[in-house]
Amino acid sequence: MKLFEEKYKNRQLIFTYIVFICNGMLALSIGSLMPLISDTRGLNYEICGLLVSLHSVGNFLSSFFAGALAEKIGRKRSILIFNSFYAISYLIILLSGNIPLLVAAFLLTGLARGATSNFCNTVINNLAPGKAGLINGLHAMFSVGAFLFPILLMLFTASADSNWIYASLFMFIMGIVSWVLYFMIPMDGLAIPKKEKTSGNYGFFREPLFYLCIVTLFFYLCAEQGVIGWLVTYFKDTGLLSASVSQLMASMQWIMMLAGRLLVAWLSTRVRKEKLLPVMGAGLVLFFLILISSKSMGMIVFGIMGFGFSMAGIYPTTVSFSGKLIQKYSLAWSFILTFASFGSILMPTVIGAIAGSYGIFVGMCSVGVVIAIDLICILALIRYAGKQENMVRGTGKR
Repeated sequence: MKLFEEKYKNRQLIFTYIVFICNGMLALSIGSLMPLISDTRGLNYEICGLLVSLHSVGNFLSSFFAGALAEKIGRKRSILIFNSFYAISYLIILLSGNIPLLVAAFLLTGLARGATSNFCNTVINNLAPGKAGLINGLHAMFSVGAFLFPILLMLFTASADSNWIYASLFMFIMGIVSWVLYFMIPMDGLAIPKKEKTSGNYGFFREPLFYLCIVTLFFYLCAEQGVIGWLVTYFKDTGLLSASVSQLMASMQWIMMLAGRLLVAWLSTRVRKEKLLPVMGAGLVLFFLILISSKSMGMIVFGIMGFGFSMAGIYPTTVSFSGKLIQKYSLAWSFILTFASFGSILMPTVIGAIAGSYGIFVGMCSVGVVIAIDLICILALIRYAGKQENMVRGTGKR
């Protein structure tokens, strides 16, 4: 019986990791395709920022509603409904350049992405509550998809930029593949325990850890979505790099994130996460300053590599701090992800608005402000976690 349960858990783990690769492709396709869609459709910075933000709006909405819907109809039915939006969104992008339809399409990409994040993080936390290693492994799979898409896009558009349409067709096919994979994921052991459906289901609102995780993830997602959505456009429009090299730099960032997440997954079994997280936060600040101030190819590459490496483990390691909350309260993760997602909604529009008035360089500089704030939040989270641990051990009592 125990062997049978282990096989089911292994299948859940493997299938969840695979679909998160598709989610990485979906996330990076937004920023990578945007300059090409913008040139083809004649979109300005403000409209581009709106579209990227609408992706984040969809991510925000489904982060909550996918979890709430799972409470009503079950996790499998919920994820199959939301993940169908992946293929639908790219079908719209393939068939129409109408602005309202593009608005709908980018909103749908976010709905699919948010539901995937909610589902996959829940699965991994159920398999290993609070274990940073498996969570970092999950997000390493996201990085695999993220660095693959810009490379594929560069290959598709090698002969002509107009070939971005074939990259969109590829993403439409990946949307179908991801839906089939979700259909095949074994759901035994993923039912929501009855004991969680009680009046104490919202007890996480009384937990300071809940709010510290939210603000840390909020400002991290501000930085992540700001860079993902605008990095290629920034390099291209400032003339620092060509369009093809800009795509390559986007892949470079995610290759380093993959390497970083694999390293953090390994280190988290040997080094306390309380020590790893502030180091990553400080690295994020340092390497962004290098990236944004660099004019030479060598320093740009160095900045991107360090920035991607530093970003790698911040999100999953922060999530691991909330592991017990997620396990104890069935809606905790939905609320954490929902509130934190406001960061990814606001930042692309803020950058677009600033870029429209003062230029893309000033717009990108605004990312540095939220990264500095995020470091402060990380330090506050670590301090609180340390106090809680001391109280449990009895050393914090007076």
